[in-house]
Amino acid sequence: MREASACLAGVAAVYYPEVMKSLTVRLPDELVMEIEAESRLRRVAKSDVVRERLQRPIEHASNPSVRLSLIADLIGSVEGLPSDMSAGKKKYLKTTGYGNQRNR
Repeated sequence: MREASACLAGVAAVYYPEVMKSLTVRLPDELVMEIEAESRLRRVAKSDVVRERLQRPIEHASNPSVRLSLIADLIGSVEGLPSDMSAGKKKYLKTTGYGNQRNR
């Protein structure tokens, strides 16, 4: 019978300073290849790369042009709406009857 410290499970308690839980996630092939390449380049485990990416602060949240690029493919994707809702939203909402009292 082997000693617990001789197997990898015994080493995990020393390697991770806090309790870690396992999570299974399905990722697109392109992202998996990117994570694997970074893992090989840095010589660290793929789970370490993923953990670091998840803990990284969102740097682009305050940059309007980056935020816009994240939703650029959605702009204009709904038919029948004005090209710029912010310019005439009250007029548009009034024409749709939004906010009017409904008959009960």
